[in-house]
Amino acid sequence: MSDNKTSERRMRPCPICSKLSTREDYPFCSDRCAKIDLNRWFTEGYTIPVVETDDIDESNFPEE
Repeated sequence: MSDNKTSERRMRPCPICSKLSTREDYPFCSDRCAKIDLNRWFTEGYTIPVVETDDIDESNFPEE
């Protein structure tokens, strides 16, 4: 990434603690918050809920 893009980047709130992010640790405010986020990924703290249904529309399947 070029230095020009880095200097133009708008600092945003840290997704962990909401402090203003720094250029060195973007999008986080510190190395500590970056490691907290990484740990959440490793321990599967971030998940997408899945709704499983038992009703399968059998009309979509060809008959054997």
